Amino acid sequence: MTAEPTPSAGGPARRPADGPVAVTGATGNQGGATARRLLAGGRQVRALVRDKAAPAAVALADAGAELAIADFDDPSSLAPALEGAAALFAVPPVVYGPSGTDQELEFTRGRALADAAAAAGVRQVVFTGVASTSGDAFAAPGKRRIEEYLRARLPLVTVLRPVRFMTNYLTAPGMGLEGFVDGVHRHLFPPDEPVQIIAVEDIAEFAALAFEQPDRFAGRTLELAGDDPTPADAVAAIGAATGVPVRYEQLTHEEAAALNPEIAAVRRHWQSGQRWHADIEALRVIHPGLRTLADWLAQGGAAALRARLLDTPGHPAAPGRSG
Repeated sequence: MTAEPTPSAGGPARRPADGPVAVTGATGNQGGATARRLLAGGRQVRALVRDKAAPAAVALADAGAELAIADFDDPSSLAPALEGAAALFAVPPVVYGPSGTDQELEFTRGRALADAAAAAGVRQVVFTGVASTSGDAFAAPGKRRIEEYLRARLPLVTVLRPVRFMTNYLTAPGMGLEGFVDGVHRHLFPPDEPVQIIAVEDIAEFAALAFEQPDRFAGRTLELAGDDPTPADAVAAIGAATGVPVRYEQLTHEEAAALNPEIAAVRRHWQSGQRWHADIEALRVIHPGLRTLADWLAQGGAAALRARLLDTPGHPAAPGRSG
């Protein structure tokens, strides 16, 4: 049990749980979902943003979040933005270069955030990284170093390691992956082998549970997934739900190598049998509402995908095209 704080000369001390949860990445997928979930549950949220006028930041403010200016590349901005916060949801931004992820810069940003949180007196952190595998595919050394550093600097740390997001189907194809181009979804994975995926809303649910029950979740690492369809089955489900013809193609090794060496290495590791290994049934005991792909499609994913697919000029079902 944690001792009650000692009253100060200016009045009774505020318990840590009384302060807001600071959320980084609040204008992105995981941070945005977590901020909205916390607000819906009645928690105070302070969204750390670089631009208060950005549409996503304005939407969070309209939903009840406090906005604070913070920039990972300006460490002096972090501690003031975290002052008075009870807890922190941490998503240090990733930087990609021609050869892949800039792991050193990612760790530098994560370290700056951890130091600022410690300086501001934040006690609880939920850090979201990336799922581990049975080998070193998706090893994410920058994120693993951040996990270790946070545990060394702060008393109550929960680590979430989510697999691939269901919302990735909605993204513009980056680096030749994700999204749909002319009705085709291309990725590294064999078409007929299960691949774990998760809804970002469920990452937010696990984060909310950790903030609500710090004694239960502090010190734990949760590998997160909600479903494991094969890529071919997932795309077939998307086609059936949207009514738009789509198909899946696996990138060849040569195509992956042409994108960048990191992607080629991940494909090679995956082909060797390394896999994500979240225990979906055990997670469902913790969070019974854990979404399958069918759930996510029914809860708005299909409508968003249909709008995106029909807005793609090259797609045969787009307006103005026959067939």
